[in-house]
Amino acid sequence: MSAAVPGTTTTSLATGLLVSDVDSTFLTQEVIELVADHAGVRAEVEEITTAAMRGELDFAASLRARVALLEGLDESVLAEVSSSLVPMPGALELVRRAKAAGWATALVSGGFHEVIDPLAAEAGIDHVRANRFEVAEGRLTGKVSGPIIDGAAKRATLEELAERHGVPVARIVAMGDGANDREMLAAAGTGIAFRAKPALREVADVVLDGASLLDAWPHLEAAASR
Repeated sequence: MSAAVPGTTTTSLATGLLVSDVDSTFLTQEVIELVADHAGVRAEVEEITTAAMRGELDFAASLRARVALLEGLDESVLAEVSSSLVPMPGALELVRRAKAAGWATALVSGGFHEVIDPLAAEAGIDHVRANRFEVAEGRLTGKVSGPIIDGAAKRATLEELAERHGVPVARIVAMGDGANDREMLAAAGTGIAFRAKPALREVADVVLDGASLLDAWPHLEAAASR
């Protein structure tokens, strides 16, 4: 599993490329809100998250504002949050089927590597790209370390991985739920809005409102035949 996208050299020819958002798509939860619980600021963070996912706030600015509220939190909390993650129903089976059929898989997230990576490794995800918390002396500083993974970064990751794995646009499937997934879905051959905000539904090729992410499987099968 790669934590970043190291260049664009083709390393294998995959059947297709499945790229999924994490919060409220691959997971039932929003990672930063789980962390905020431990800091006693969940309500404030939820309010900012909701506005950002509706497209009312710039994602990068909203993320900085939410992370700033977590300043001083002990970094040990991140492992606790990671152990409490709940995959969306059908998510793990969707990845299993995709990998068995030769698909490359990726999670791209406005969330955080420190929380997401263990579950991604357990699920067999090939690539993860997400944000990182800045930590000093064992505590969160209230800042993000490195470039912020926003909508543009999600799209760039999708395009880089497609080139790396030799996958044409027609066989790329991207899934998400919020406004910061718009660019990624637009760049995919099949863009799936899963229980999504209106800002994403209007640009999606497919809208799924069921309880299970496995509902996306027929669309992967269709894409693989193109």
